[in-house]
Amino acid sequence: MRALLPVSCRQSISPFPDCTAPGIAYECATMVALLRCFTPVLGFALALLASAPLHAEQQDIAAAARGVVRVALVATDGSDAYFVGHGSGFAVAPDKVLTNAHVVELAREERNLVIGVIPSEGSKTYGGRIIAYSPGNDLALIQLEEGHLPVSTFYAGAVSDGQHVIAIGYPGTVDRAQGLGLKQMVEPLATVKTSGNISSGRASQSFDTILHTAPLAAGNSGGPLVDDCGRVLGVNSFGSISDGNDAEFGFAVSWREIASFLRQAGVSSLHSVVPCRSMAEADAAEAAITQREAQASEQKNRASDEARDEALARARDAAERDVLTARENAMAGAAVLLALAVLGLGAGGLFYSQGRERQATWFLAGGGILLFGALGLFFFKPGFDSIDERVKLPQDKGVTANSAFAWAGDNICKVDLARSRLTVSQPNDIAFNWAEGGCVNGEAQYIASGTQWQRTAIPQDGNFVSTSRFDPATGMLRVQRWLPDLDTIDKVHALAKGKPVKGCGADRDLLARIATIQTEAAALLPAQPNERIVYHCQKGRLAPADPAE
Repeated sequence: MRALLPVSCRQSISPFPDCTAPGIAYECATMVALLRCFTPVLGFALALLASAPLHAEQQDIAAAARGVVRVALVATDGSDAYFVGHGSGFAVAPDKVLTNAHVVELAREERNLVIGVIPSEGSKTYGGRIIAYSPGNDLALIQLEEGHLPVSTFYAGAVSDGQHVIAIGYPGTVDRAQGLGLKQMVEPLATVKTSGNISSGRASQSFDTILHTAPLAAGNSGGPLVDDCGRVLGVNSFGSISDGNDAEFGFAVSWREIASFLRQAGVSSLHSVVPCRSMAEADAAEAAITQREAQASEQKNRASDEARDEALARARDAAERDVLTARENAMAGAAVLLALAVLGLGAGGLFYSQGRERQATWFLAGGGILLFGALGLFFFKPGFDSIDERVKLPQDKGVTANSAFAWAGDNICKVDLARSRLTVSQPNDIAFNWAEGGCVNGEAQYIASGTQWQRTAIPQDGNFVSTSRFDPATGMLRVQRWLPDLDTIDKVHALAKGKPVKGCGADRDLLARIATIQTEAAALLPAQPNERIVYHCQKGRLAPADPAE
């Protein structure tokens, strides 16, 4: 992967060997001359970049940069050490770094060369050794001798033409412009980020690559090309050099090549297929969904009210008919009884006049009873004021009778991608075992916050902080995740030291410690998280994972 044409302010194809491969001294020397030739053009390009609107979520790019390292080759000669060259790389596992094969090629050939891995944060640097090497697609894997790094996430979906991308690494031109010496170059130092766009349809003939316009320089080799969410699309390998009349282009080893290489090396990478979108886009989508749901709920409530009013009118009409019928029946019955009473009393009077006292007594008594019955039916007939008492409506079960809101026990929470913004997490369903009092999965104690429950998670061995908020009224679980810088992570981790909050319980001191940690952690974290994952929970048990997966 040498220059195919002379490098002297004329177009050529040049790898970024970082002054480490044999015979590269000429190419490295010409880079200085090229930099002088390109100064006006680079100044104009940088001015355009500075004035262009920012496409990416900056906290995602910053998080991606924390996994990027400088890969330095240092020659040792007794007590002396000499800086031979450098490239870039990034962590694909806590103790493994992916870079270009040509960056570490000399270390395979020269025994007096050692590989140094210098992170972008902190104060420690690490030694490394090559454990996988593939010059055919310009990839190599370095095993750290100690320490661990934030792991990068790959985007395994298709890239699109014109898509905005960012190259992250350690271009030597910037080091030289700043006058950095060996001491500064082997200490943790912030990365350099350059922006460009994908130009799809043209790949290198040797292996599958991504063509892009993000500016590269010697030292960018092995660094990641990331999307606006900070997911790695490829490994920057080589680029074209312009004479000032043509645009610069870079070539990055594609995910297809990387996936095969890592699989053969026995490394399980983190990757996502969820398309990238900004938090503003996610907020707008959720607002639109919430508005549609509110309108649908309003229409449903209006329809329910109309149905209830209609049912009430029908019930009242039926009650009125019942009352009228009952009154008519009572009055008819009273008339019949009155007629019979008159006949009985008349017959009794007739028998009494004839001296038949015994028969007269029975007829007079019967007539009196019938008369009182008639008066009773007339005076105690149903009144119109009883109509309201007779109105019967269908039973309104409400949400209290809905078993879906009985959260105690096992639940499955499914990701709502339309409301979520995922950058490094997988859109997997999660188990959510809820116990009364806010104990989740038997180990995480949530605390009440109004009508909802919330919890802040601070893994002591992780580089993220997350908060979870559960709403029992809707069954919605919202998880927000931050990927802060190392200094913030150390401060957040310090909050939980000496204050164990493991397990569940209703102890006031435990709940107070959890609440205090949540408040103090929120004060340290930026307002906007890197991820927001919205789940909808429902009753059920999550199926066990397939061991073969």
